[in-house]
Amino acid sequence: MVRKAYSKEEIKTIVAQENVEFIRVTFTDVLGAIKNVEVPISQLDKVLDNNLMFDGSSIEGFVRINESDMYLYPDLSTFMIFPWATDSHGGKVSRLIADVYTADREPFAGDPRHALRSALAKAKEEGFTAFNVGTEPEFFLFKLDENGKPTMELNDKGGYFDLAPLDMGENVRREIVLTLEKMNFEVEAAHHEVAEGQHEVDFKYTNALEAADKIQTFKLVVKTIARKNGYYATFMPKPVAGINGSGMHTNMSLFTEKGNAFEDKSDEMGLSQTAYHFLGGLLAHATAITALANPTVNSYKRLTPGFEAPVYVAWSASNRSPMIRIPASRGQSTRLELRIVDPTANPYTTLAAILMAGLDGVDRQLEPTASVDKNIYLMDENERKRAGITNLPDTLLAAVSDLAEDPIVINAIGNHIADKFIEAKKIEYTSYRQFVSKWEIDNYLENY
Repeated sequence: MVRKAYSKEEIKTIVAQENVEFIRVTFTDVLGAIKNVEVPISQLDKVLDNNLMFDGSSIEGFVRINESDMYLYPDLSTFMIFPWATDSHGGKVSRLIADVYTADREPFAGDPRHALRSALAKAKEEGFTAFNVGTEPEFFLFKLDENGKPTMELNDKGGYFDLAPLDMGENVRREIVLTLEKMNFEVEAAHHEVAEGQHEVDFKYTNALEAADKIQTFKLVVKTIARKNGYYATFMPKPVAGINGSGMHTNMSLFTEKGNAFEDKSDEMGLSQTAYHFLGGLLAHATAITALANPTVNSYKRLTPGFEAPVYVAWSASNRSPMIRIPASRGQSTRLELRIVDPTANPYTTLAAILMAGLDGVDRQLEPTASVDKNIYLMDENERKRAGITNLPDTLLAAVSDLAEDPIVINAIGNHIADKFIEAKKIEYTSYRQFVSKWEIDNYLENY
């Protein structure tokens, strides 16, 4: 699947025909937050000619104040018009996703999108024409108060695949789906998830760069449509204790000119040696990947036993408790499903790390540990040890420490991003450690 390669003239024609008044040029910072510069359409030529500048020193993890001037180079294939009304004049707003360049017109090492582009270029050098990715992002809907602020009251009491009246979010999901389709998403399914107030929308796989762009766009659409309907949408992994958290299961496959490089019909499981070695790479670098795939303190409240989220470094074709599952589909759909990723992850750096870890496994012909077909949650520590099953990091600090010691994953995202990310996450964890929670008060205040 390839996005339309718009020309500058085509974009100019479309904005004139569609009464576009503003163009929003977006990019992503080191921590995965979407940033944007909105300019009037009178400045369209400046945008299309790569002359739009911004102050990089004001963006998390970018540059120092004495080297702040940076350029935004829009990727013309990401052009689209937001399908919702914008103002009383009826004018529309369009969007372009940009790559970040330095004042010297060089690709910026701190641009997460550049990191993913570099990883894809490495895969191409090794003969892989595509790294296809399909994600399954989950989110919660909370009610808003009279001031438009989010409450902790979930929008419904529904469960997995429930219908109305238990599922009170189906109209919101339908509007999200229809909006996404207007924006050229191919939505495959939308449904209520296991937890109360939890929802999922799945869109078709595509190449990794477009997949990452779509994740960022998806988050914006979900939040916009939710608020329009009187709800607050959050991608926080574990906003409510005692129920399932939100993940973003990530399905992936490598392709060559001959087709899916993960498929081998002669293998008992239908997997090629490339697939096994890629799997071996993911297992070998699992703990470092976890820091990027689960980048918040709250992420590790989701990665606990009993709530369908993985906590062990293992894989299986027959159960969902390990961190990697092999879905039943074969042929062109043969793929690996990484289940640790949550929706707070920066999709660009996370996919770059996943790809480079997998390619390291292919390059070194790493063999994965044996498939685990039992429910790992029901195995004791000795059983897990005999099966070669180890633990995923259980805190953000532990995961970040593992990331700092993994040169393959560091190289995947680049030293600039790695240094800024690790520094920011250590500060975040220190801030968390200094906070005294209600749980501590309830359990310790009157007992000591």
